Amino acid sequence: MRKKDNNSVSLAGEFAVLSQLALHGYDANMTLGHTKGIDILASHPGTKKMYRLEVKTTYRRSQKEVHISKVHGAVKAGWMMDKKHESLIDGSLFYCFVMINELDSTFHFYIVPSKVVARYVKQQHELWLKEKTKKVTR
Repeated sequence: MRKKDNNSVSLAGEFAVLSQLALHGYDANMTLGHTKGIDILASHPGTKKMYRLEVKTTYRRSQKEVHISKVHGAVKAGWMMDKKHESLIDGSLFYCFVMINELDSTFHFYIVPSKVVARYVKQQHELWLKEKTKKVTR
C-alpha cells in the first residue's frame, strides 16, 4: 500500500474526533483553517462550556511502530510538536492526539489539556538541548 498523504491523514483524524464528540453529546465544528491553531470548536449543550481542540494525527502501519508512554502526565507517541506549543496554556484548549492503526483500522484518542502539553514539550525541548550540547562538546 502506498504512503498516505499527510493532509488526508490529518483530515481523517479531525473527522474521527468530530464523530466521537457528536456521539458524546457535544456540538462541534471544524474550523477548516479559519482559526489559526484550532481545528475544532466544541460546546456542551448542558453546561454551555466552549472548548477548542487542536488535533494531531499519526498513522501507524505496524504494531512495531506503536509506542506510547506516559511521561509527566502527557502521552508520547510520535506526534510532532514545536516550541510554540511550550507557551500555549489555556483552560479551554485541549490537544486531541489521534493514532490511526492501518492493520485493523482502529482509532485511538488521547485528550490532553494544553497546560500538560506545554509542560511536556518544554521539558522535552530542554532535554534535547542538553543532549545536543553533550554531543557537541565530546
